[in-house]
Amino acid sequence: MGQVWVVGEALIDLVPGASGVVEAIVGGGPANTAKALAGLGFSASFIGGISSDEFGELIKAELRQAGVDLSLVKFSDLPTATASVLLDGAGKASYKFTLDGTATFSFSKSWLPLGNPSVIHIGTLATIVEPAASELFEWIQGIGVPIVFDPNVRTSVLEDLHKYCVMVEKWVGISSVVKVSEEDIASLYGNRDCVSVARKWINNGVGLVVITRGENGLIGVTSESLVEVPGVPVEVVDTIGAGDTVGAIVVEAIVEHGLEALKSERLTLVLERAAKAAAITCSRAGAKPPTRDEL
Repeated sequence: MGQVWVVGEALIDLVPGASGVVEAIVGGGPANTAKALAGLGFSASFIGGISSDEFGELIKAELRQAGVDLSLVKFSDLPTATASVLLDGAGKASYKFTLDGTATFSFSKSWLPLGNPSVIHIGTLATIVEPAASELFEWIQGIGVPIVFDPNVRTSVLEDLHKYCVMVEKWVGISSVVKVSEEDIASLYGNRDCVSVARKWINNGVGLVVITRGENGLIGVTSESLVEVPGVPVEVVDTIGAGDTVGAIVVEAIVEHGLEALKSERLTLVLERAAKAAAITCSRAGAKPPTRDEL
């Protein structure tokens, strides 16, 4: 298996339990993706900041248990970022974040690594929270490998939608693949059709756009193909980490087949695998993606 770098945040989700007691759960889209990739058998190196506080120790323990490589992590005594999670009646999550002055977003070119991974996966808040986002944007362009970008839009962190859209499109402009939810697109572009947004990004140089649509499945768009697969019916516990699991399956396909091969029938098979993996994640509490053997 090839080496994959997963860049972004590992934070703590503060989730209300059944008895009303708040539970601290390791979260952050990139951390979830790193766990999913490790479970798929990849050498998945997480690149981000982890605190020495109690939450940071929890993050370290869980990522290591999942098989994620932490040798490229920046460890510090700054606090861990947190996300207070609210679940609606369908188990769908929304978040309120505490981010400023945390180890989680202490990105700097002074410690970011150089190397030659097979793929870099990057996204969520690290690509919009400054100065981390600017540091990462400058650094990543010097690596020269395929970039998979997952914006994972959180308007509670950046309420200026125009600014948010500009920042997302800047990252789209250097990405090989964009994995995005229909909710992300609706947040940034209103009622604009998801596929038309994807085609715009394709026309600007992106090789593949994967759109997640929850229970309605997935759409894959390339310059040559438009592929749609249905969702896999499952009893949903919560949706935490489902989209991040899809991102891991997309990375898996790029490493195993190459981006150019992801079209038509091959892309259909990849998206069907992603839909199944996301369904398994939804059937479990928190971000617990399936392993290769489970798939």
